[in-house]
Amino acid sequence: MRTKPDARPKFTVPLGSIGVCLPADNSCAKEISKRFPLEENMGREVPKVLCHSYFGCFPFNPLTADIPNGCLSGVYSIVLNRPRARNALSIQMVNELADALDQVMHDRLIQVLIIRSSSHTAFCAGADLIERRTMSEEQVEAFLMNLNRLLSRLDSFPIPTIAAIDGPALGGGLELALTCDFRIAGSNVTKIGFPEVKLGIIPGAGGTQRAPRVIGLTRAKEAVFTGRMLSAQVAKEWGLVDYVSEHPSTAYDRALELAAEMAGSAPLALRAAKASISLALEVPLDAGLEHERACYEPLLSTRDRTEALDAFREKRQPVFRGE
Repeated sequence: MRTKPDARPKFTVPLGSIGVCLPADNSCAKEISKRFPLEENMGREVPKVLCHSYFGCFPFNPLTADIPNGCLSGVYSIVLNRPRARNALSIQMVNELADALDQVMHDRLIQVLIIRSSSHTAFCAGADLIERRTMSEEQVEAFLMNLNRLLSRLDSFPIPTIAAIDGPALGGGLELALTCDFRIAGSNVTKIGFPEVKLGIIPGAGGTQRAPRVIGLTRAKEAVFTGRMLSAQVAKEWGLVDYVSEHPSTAYDRALELAAEMAGSAPLALRAAKASISLALEVPLDAGLEHERACYEPLLSTRDRTEALDAFREKRQPVFRGE
């Protein structure tokens, strides 16, 4: 007797470093959450970092790779996915973040990178202290080396980066956010800061170096010396975050708006602009101007530059291809 084909719905679920992340109100997402709970994916190791590109309209359709006309494209999101551990940075998470950056690095059509959390319980709670207790001094040293290498890569990443902070950002989580070009916090976030001195250490993944460059020496000293937790509004007053989302919008909603503005630019020009600006405060003005010219001149012969001029003449929107 012939068996009937299985008509039950089939879904793509995270099984490795890369997975599909669905919106909470999506019917497929509800079905997946029932069948494959996070951290309990049928006994298999689930990824601590989910990555996905957005190639759909708002609300995006995560099950398609099409790029409809007039919709957001070129925006890539890395989703921190350890909700039960408040996205604490474990060895596995750091390794998966490095893998995710490798993927983004080699895609010329990705123009903006957003880093966010899969839940609002935390953006990132810093280092995984439970895992840390099981590690030897040599393992801790190796972990910190890998974490610093990861954050240095993100700090000098070739495309604009946004940290969407929809939950507490503590210690290493704040250090992660500080490597991004823009930091956006949710209006209900009440804990942003460096608690390390209360744990007998200091920020060890660039916090004592990047914070002064962002908020100035005095504010950085106050943040680190006191271990004080700042609200999103105070963090904005200090310059630690650039925007605070307006309720009921989330930091991620605001990040998508900002990303959409940047994603309409020519990909090569956007990368050149970041390369030029990033060096502005590191070298004397004369050297900076030379660097700007070195970033500018190669763009003159690109196809995107020609397309921009043609589109201007023809009174239409340009179609950039990153060439």
